[in-house]
Order: sequence, then structure tokens, then C-alpha cells
Amino acid sequence: MRHIFKTTALTGLLACAAVSAQAATTVEFWHSFKGASGEVLDGIIAEFEAANPGIDIEASYIGNYNDIVAKLQAAIPARRAPDAVILEVTRYGLFADRGVLAELDGYLEADPLRDDLFGFAREVGVYQGKTWIVPFNSSTPVLYVNKAVFAEAGMEEIPDLGDFDAILAAAQTVQQSLGDDGISGIAAPGQFARWGLIMANDSDLIDSVSGDILIDAPETVEAYEWMASLVSGHGVASVDGVTEEDNGRDAFLAGKVGMMMNSTGNFRSAKTALGEDLAVLPMPCNRACSVPIGGAGIGILSSAEAEVQQAAWRFISYAAGAESNAKWFAGTGYMPINRNTAAQPVAAAALEQEPGITVAIGQLDVARGRPRPPVVTWMRASEYDVWQAMALGQREVAPALEDFAARTRAEAARTN
Repeated sequence: MRHIFKTTALTGLLACAAVSAQAATTVEFWHSFKGASGEVLDGIIAEFEAANPGIDIEASYIGNYNDIVAKLQAAIPARRAPDAVILEVTRYGLFADRGVLAELDGYLEADPLRDDLFGFAREVGVYQGKTWIVPFNSSTPVLYVNKAVFAEAGMEEIPDLGDFDAILAAAQTVQQSLGDDGISGIAAPGQFARWGLIMANDSDLIDSVSGDILIDAPETVEAYEWMASLVSGHGVASVDGVTEEDNGRDAFLAGKVGMMMNSTGNFRSAKTALGEDLAVLPMPCNRACSVPIGGAGIGILSSAEAEVQQAAWRFISYAAGAESNAKWFAGTGYMPINRNTAAQPVAAAALEQEPGITVAIGQLDVARGRPRPPVVTWMRASEYDVWQAMALGQREVAPALEDFAARTRAEAARTN
């Protein structure tokens, strides 16, 4: 009888365990983080799962923001879309417009997180009056300087780099002094930095309020002419950073470039690579002081089952909470999105010990969100080829941008 009782009890426990295993809700989550950022994300996911044993976050690195858009577009008709996904803050409108994303206002209004998010973090997730994503990694571009390279080029003190002319002059000093040693003055600006430099020249690519196409506006043309001159005119930026943007970043991290303009999300990798030789400065104010808010947020797919959507929201809320956001901020350099983040010990230590990590936060007064209509996704994908042709001297800037603006206007009319 004792044996039968033990067997019955064991069978019952196994049955309970099986029921518990079956009851776990799995959320398939696509993201764009690897390296140090990926490790921080893995830690946040592990802590969430420990606190929510009934939910499994099945996270997959898919690629960069462009890769995610392309793979999501392919997965949707094949019914292979994830349940939650990281989407860059100018590209999610394409999916919201087509009913791919679930509206999040109902979740947000019932969650204390609503009042904890900074205003900019609430705003960048809104398209056509509804919330579709909650920011996870928010950023602005900043100007990174390798102080050791500057010193070797004769600039013991970093000069004022507040406008285009000053940046070019410093890049030329580095190039003239160290170019024969394989060190470039500046990395060719990536798309996020290009957008920031256009805004610093008092223009935009697409007006975030009116939706007007400003690609061929005089100030936009002037900014692109300056950017292209870094490569094909003055030769202070390497061409391989044009054809593959990550090459410029990687060369900077390897100590082969004097300056780069890139996301604050690169702070941790830059600090690890350069240590005390790293200086972080605000973006230049050429005609205006203005920077774009970048990064991405997490959206929930409308195709996910109701219980999966609810589980995904719990993860979003946890990831955007002060404790998780503090670990993300301190571990990556992305900006805090939660008003209570700075009070967390790990964030407070980073703010006190690493002044460069605060530069992007200081730019929030002049930061603004960018447009989110579907045409933006097309425009951003198409801009790479136009930029490459201009930067490599294959096309004159003004006519190239006039043609690009006309095509963008036609695409906007077709999409709308």
C-alpha cells in the first residue's frame, strides 16, 4: 500500500509538472541586439522569466533594423511572424498602417508605466493618435572623439567642434598628420548621423508634422554636400565606411579614426575599446541645434493570440520599468526612458562615474521625433544607394537629391 501511495503521489506530481509546463505561455520575440547589448538583453529576459515562471520569452537576434523590416515583411504572408518585435522608431508606421501591430493604449492606460515614461518615450510610439510601440532603446547621435589620436596629431586639447567647418578642420589635421599611418580623420557618417547632420543644418528629410518632403531643400542639399565632401572631396573619411557603415564604427573602435558621429547606443562598446581616450561631445550646431531621437521600441503582433499578447505586454512593461531600464542604460549607453531610472543604483553609478554617458541626455532639449508614415521605410531603404553615389563622387549632390525627392513624393502619393 505504501508503494502504491508513493507511486500515486509521484504520478500526481509528474502530472502537475506536465500541466505547469503546458501552461507556460511562449512569446516569440525578434530583436536586433548582439555583443554587449545582446548580453544585457539576455540578462533582462532571464530576470523577467524568473519573476514570471509562466512566461517564456523565446528571443532571436534577427539582424539590424533593416533586416527586421525585410524579414517581417516576408514572414507575415507566410504566417511565420513573431509575437513581439523590435521596430525602429521611424519604421513601425508601415506595419501599424497595415494592421500588423496591436494597439497598445489599452495596456498602457491600465499600467503604472504610463506615468513613469518620459514624454519623448511616450511620443515616439504614437502614430495617427494611437500607441503601437513602447521604446526600449532610445538614442540620439553624438560625436565621439579619440583623444589619443587627436593628441598624436598635435591637438592636445580637443578644439571646439560645434559646426561643420570646425569638424572638417580637425579631421584634416588628423588626416594630414596620421593618414600615412592608416588613420582617418573621421568616419563617414551613417544614416542616423546623416539625419542628425541635416537637422543640424536646420532642415529635415521629411517634415515630422506636415509630412512635406524636404530631401531637395537647400539646407538638406548643403548638408549632403558637406558630408559627401568628407569622402570624395577632402578625403578625410574612408570609402569603405560608405559602402558598409559598420566599417567606420569598427575602425573607430580599433583606434584607426579620429572622430565618428554615431548613436549613443555605441557608448559602452566605445568606452570598452578606448577607455580614457574616449571623449563624447554633442552633435554640432551648424545652422541649428537639433538632433533626431532614434532607437527602437517593442511592438506586439496583432496575429498573436490574446494570452500571448498579454504575456508580451508584461514583458514590455518589465523591460521599460526603472530597474530593467537602469541596467540597459548603464550596460549600453542608450538613454533612460523611465523617469525613475536615474534613481536606481546601477544607473546612478554610471551617471557619476562616466560623464560621457550623459551627453545624449543633455541633448534631449533639442531632440525631436521623426516622421513615421509608411513612406519613411521606403525612403530610408532607398537613401543608402543615393548617399553612396554622392559620397563616392558618382553623382552630383543637387540633381541626385532632386531625383530622390521626386521619387519619394511619388511613393508617398502611392502609399497614401
